[in-house]
Amino acid sequence: MPQQNSMDRRAVHEDYERARRIFHQLLDTASGADLAQATAGTKWTNEQLLWHMLFGYMVVLRLLVLVRLFSRLPRGASRVFARVLNAGAVPFDWVNHAGPCGAVKVYGPRRMDAAFDRVIDRLHRHLASETDAALARGMHFPVRWDPLFTEFMTLGDVYRYPTRHFDFHRRQLTLGGGS
Repeated sequence: MPQQNSMDRRAVHEDYERARRIFHQLLDTASGADLAQATAGTKWTNEQLLWHMLFGYMVVLRLLVLVRLFSRLPRGASRVFARVLNAGAVPFDWVNHAGPCGAVKVYGPRRMDAAFDRVIDRLHRHLASETDAALARGMHFPVRWDPLFTEFMTLGDVYRYPTRHFDFHRRQLTLGGGS
């Protein structure tokens, strides 16, 4: 397999910090009424969508493990895995919608703020420890689960994913500064 150009790690670290600043600003400036307001283009409230945006970063920590595992197996293994996950897209969509509805009752804005810091710090540490060879390895993904997934994603793509997800959903917030 030809060696790909190395990923711009600094840009990814900077994107994480930009998302952190925006997330904190959104939570710090939103009133309870702002958080309870409907979003644009989703069935969630602003608070639920903010949690979903946080969850996009949290899930990457698990995806890193999967990519490391499947990238060492024959490509057919991750292709089959992605097909099985795609077949389960309907139940996934239901859980993906219901999760934030319940999570905000447990987390709330203050805990989301702290959780965002913890997950960003962990992603910084993980990314800093990756080799270029590891970042170039990848696996097939269930494209029906997320419009930002591509059929094959490298570990580097997975590190970039949560901020792309964050930016996509930020445009759906109806908080001041969300659009």
